Amino acid sequence: MTRNVVSCDCGTTSLLTTTIKQWYQRRVRGLFTADQRLNNGNLGYKDASRTRQNPNGQRRGFECPEERDYYPYWFPTLMTQSYDTTHQTTPWIDMAYLTSNTSRCDVIKKGSFNQNGIPRCVLDKGTTDRPRTYGKSITQAACTAEGGTWVTFHSYLEILTGITTEAACNAKAATDKRNKISWMSLRSDETAKKCVVQAPEVDCTTAPWTRVNHNGNSPDSQGNASRYDAVLPYFPSDDKKRCVMRLRYNISTDDYDPFNTDSSQNQNIQEGVVSPIEQNPLVDVGAAARPLRLALNTNQYGRTFQDRSHVFRMLPRDSNDMKGKIIHNLNVRGKRGNIVQTYPAVEYDFIPNRATISTADLVHIQWTGSNTHNNQPNGGDGQTGDAGEGRGGTDRSNFLEMQGEIENYPAPFENTTFWNKVKSVTQPSATAKDIAVGLFSSGYFCGAGASANVCNQGGDKQLSAGGMDDLLNNAPASYFGHVLKFTGKTTVAYMCSRNNNFSNRSQKGILWVVDPADAAKAQAAKKRRRRSTNDKK
Repeated sequence: MTRNVVSCDCGTTSLLTTTIKQWYQRRVRGLFTADQRLNNGNLGYKDASRTRQNPNGQRRGFECPEERDYYPYWFPTLMTQSYDTTHQTTPWIDMAYLTSNTSRCDVIKKGSFNQNGIPRCVLDKGTTDRPRTYGKSITQAACTAEGGTWVTFHSYLEILTGITTEAACNAKAATDKRNKISWMSLRSDETAKKCVVQAPEVDCTTAPWTRVNHNGNSPDSQGNASRYDAVLPYFPSDDKKRCVMRLRYNISTDDYDPFNTDSSQNQNIQEGVVSPIEQNPLVDVGAAARPLRLALNTNQYGRTFQDRSHVFRMLPRDSNDMKGKIIHNLNVRGKRGNIVQTYPAVEYDFIPNRATISTADLVHIQWTGSNTHNNQPNGGDGQTGDAGEGRGGTDRSNFLEMQGEIENYPAPFENTTFWNKVKSVTQPSATAKDIAVGLFSSGYFCGAGASANVCNQGGDKQLSAGGMDDLLNNAPASYFGHVLKFTGKTTVAYMCSRNNNFSNRSQKGILWVVDPADAAKAQAAKKRRRRSTNDKK
């Protein structure tokens, strides 16, 4: 991608056009900014890039700081001239809001863009050759004074362009149990209607408990890393999709009421207003002692962080064995290095590494890796270096059965039991040995026999060809694996042979495949543990 040139096929996580509009609009002046002094932007006024957390309007990619710092946001997150049928770029879809204060979930759902129209000031509709122009006003009255129209925009998961009548759209809506499908306009200033698929309401639920100031393991997950089991979007078109997952987390404080503190409490010494929090305050400790200074940065108190690095593809369920089934995603998290080199990430680990699923469900065993891992100086938050096995700078994983979860050695294929309990849904002609060979070689071998039609990844090497490096250096870094169905109850303890030295700990997991009734009991127990943990907070 050339500097300042955005290509539609490069997976950008914020649209330049939307970001420019947000930089142009005025900031919301009723927000609490404590004693921070916000600078004017290039247009001579304070725009939406100026917030308490970002008082100087520093640019980070194409993000809009105001939209980043406040949720639910009060303006649309996508305002396109027309629906792009080629790339089908959507607004940000709210998947989950995890909080310790679920009493506000109604407020969160009403503010989410998923199914609620949100207005913005539009100066004119534009033409085929020229996009519409947007005003800087943030209220309807100011928009009218600016000569604009207060237009309501609607979010969408996708547009069913093949459906061209209201009757056909309503018929499709009757068959969709997850999304909201409506015959509607995307903007209130347009009369043309489309069959619009809107995502479900945001899942507002209790956040996993961790100790204060520690993003780590949680008793909700039986001592494993805190997590959220996401249900991925359902696209009625069955088109392939490329998605970006954006994670944001907020550091909260009880030093002021975040929901009832506004601009009326911003520092204004001339008017006699003292902010409830001040930069590096001197505090009176009594006993006729000199005051002491606290290290307190008011642009950090109650702030938002984010990570936009997760890009993935969603493929249609092209097999009848997948229709209506739950597919569990079993893959690998973490990166190359020891515990200090990977910080604030983690060392390699299967995720989930302990799971109970139903015999009626499917599991997709897959992973991603890299051949260009770079943890050289300055090393970021952790130390430099990439301790691990195999060629430096490379990730590799594989999947082998063990005879028990306390073992450190994989079992020979002839002594395994798991592979005879599974069938590949994605490659039905694959034998038990084909599946095992593909997973233990990380896709270097397609299978065990002569057929090249037993794996999803390119290449047709069979086990008899040999040539695999014993540390998987010449194997693919990423592997599509197999979607597996089960022929009966089973248990498998599994490991990765490469990431198993002392410096990297071990990369292991265990999967219990049980009757549907027992799987439902395990899921219910998991929910009870979370409620119990949060009741004790």
